Amino acid sequence: MNANHSQTEHPQPGRAASSGPSLRTLAALVAGALFGGAVIAAYSPTIQARSRLAATDQAERGRYLVTIGGCHDCHTPWKLGEHGPEPDMSRALSGHPEEVVMTPAPVLGDGPWGWAGAGTNTAFAGPWGVSFAANLTPDENTGTGIWTEEMFVNTIRNGRHWGVARPLLPPMPWENYRQMTDEDLKAVFAYLRTLQPIRNQVPQPVEPPAMMAAAPPAKERGAA
Repeated sequence: MNANHSQTEHPQPGRAASSGPSLRTLAALVAGALFGGAVIAAYSPTIQARSRLAATDQAERGRYLVTIGGCHDCHTPWKLGEHGPEPDMSRALSGHPEEVVMTPAPVLGDGPWGWAGAGTNTAFAGPWGVSFAANLTPDENTGTGIWTEEMFVNTIRNGRHWGVARPLLPPMPWENYRQMTDEDLKAVFAYLRTLQPIRNQVPQPVEPPAMMAAAPPAKERGAA
């Protein structure tokens, strides 16, 4: 009798049915994962070291730019040293000292003298009024501690405090510094972040007499 019977394939004796990766495949995967982890673990310190080196290089370039750019000439208070006036580097880039209270600016008239400066070289009087060198150290309350990199770049690019507020006043040569590349400005900011924070509240600028005479009284301006 020729009946058709369906044949079912059965695993051969001694061989298990295949239901997933073989032990050899699993062993290879585990070995690969361990090797990859070892490589990453070994390479991570190298990556971190390179990152730290790049940050150090950026800050060092910023220090160089601050030095040749003359930032200490105004933003670091000057003192009388052994060989004459010199910047007081113990107060580097901390701006006009809060304890040095300036008397009213001298009246220069129409003569050849157009402006006057304090002995600390941090306060200046001229047609723009009286300006004070800012505290550039990363103190959060009186310096640039809460500033972002973008705010710093925009301040130099736009010639305005925080990049959007009042104009930067003479003798700050921001028109020259705005020619710097973004990389250079970011390097300067990176260097400023490495400074020791110095708490020093710099006074606000004083408007010139003509502008003060034209302004409404303090109560009308809402001043305290």
